[in-house]
Amino acid sequence: MSEREAGHPADIAVGAGQQAEHFDIVIIGGGLVGASLACALAPLMECHSKGGSDRAPLRVAVVEANELPSAADMTRFQPSFDARASAIAAGSRQRFTAFGLWESMQEHATPIRTIHVSERGHLGATRMRAEELGMPALGHVIPNAWMGQVLHRRLAELPLVWYCPARVSEIAVTANGHQLTLDDGRLLDAGLTVLADGGRSGLKERLGIHSEAQPYGQHALITTVEMSQPHQGVAYERFTSDGPMALLPLAGRRMELVWTRSPENTDTLMSLPDSDFLHALQRAFGERAGRFRCVGQRHAYPLSLVRASEGTRPGLAVLGNAAHSLHPVAGQGFNLALRGVTDLVAAIEAGQARGEVAGASSVLGDFETRRSDDRDNVVLFSDGLIRLFGVDSHWLGHARAAGLIGLNLISPLKRLLARRSMGVER
Repeated sequence: MSEREAGHPADIAVGAGQQAEHFDIVIIGGGLVGASLACALAPLMECHSKGGSDRAPLRVAVVEANELPSAADMTRFQPSFDARASAIAAGSRQRFTAFGLWESMQEHATPIRTIHVSERGHLGATRMRAEELGMPALGHVIPNAWMGQVLHRRLAELPLVWYCPARVSEIAVTANGHQLTLDDGRLLDAGLTVLADGGRSGLKERLGIHSEAQPYGQHALITTVEMSQPHQGVAYERFTSDGPMALLPLAGRRMELVWTRSPENTDTLMSLPDSDFLHALQRAFGERAGRFRCVGQRHAYPLSLVRASEGTRPGLAVLGNAAHSLHPVAGQGFNLALRGVTDLVAAIEAGQARGEVAGASSVLGDFETRRSDDRDNVVLFSDGLIRLFGVDSHWLGHARAAGLIGLNLISPLKRLLARRSMGVER
């Protein structure tokens, strides 16, 4: 098969050759973050004139290790009871709207109309309601598989070059960026290389970019549960002495559960029969959301606060989990990554207006300036919640309860907190 410039999975770049192919931007990783970046770059891949000066369209490639779905697979979607999902903040919905994706994405999006935050053993609670902010929803919960399908449908329409399935086996710094060697020997010259591979490839480490990890000593157990009553668009965040729990609304009476426990307790919960697991969950969460009737397949993974020691270098940007991995308590991980996507595109576009290439130091310095405060604030917020509610103290418990009650009463403060968590204020 020959290499073609197209985003459709049927038009994947294959074949061999030792002469390097040049691209303005090479995105390593075609998952949710990498695919979102490619969609956001769409206007810059097209010829356009602005301010009286013509600019050549950017040449963009995506290197993805996993085989993409076929064209037939992308024409149908059957939601699975066990499908993993993500909470998409209102700000992220606005970004997907700007990418021209939200109309399709909302087909399987469940709105979050209320966020209920409480602590087990204390009466204090706070509720954030969309209607109080004059918004239709605080956010949405979308199956990851559906998000991926919508993103890749859009990518099929763009003049991308796909290298898939393919891995970058070597990465070398050059005068104009990086040269990437794929596992089949093909060479790519990239003016800007974007690591959006979740940090799993080891490329960061080969470049001397290390990750600073602070383990929480907890595992996240994630599954889908079915409730005895309609959830009415309420998302629950409940703090317990063993770790926080979140319930996110899905289609019908289903909800996604994120339950953090110690590694030993997680192993026990993973091994329980469904009926015993539901009983343990009911005892830990209570009945404010109703009775837990059914549970899907359970998944678990260890939790750490992970940050890359560097987010940018000349010719290099690190995005998504490759740049930072957060505790899921506040549901900020993908939303933070998506803001990084739009900030990178804004920096590239601003650089183009100055006649600079995408990988220029000034462009990436602009990107880092746009990102730093937002990233640091979100890390501080999510990590602070875990550490605040993780201290088992009688007096501190009463103080936290009073704080939750007070937050419910002080409307301006609650609105500010809600808007920041939705990603519409930074």
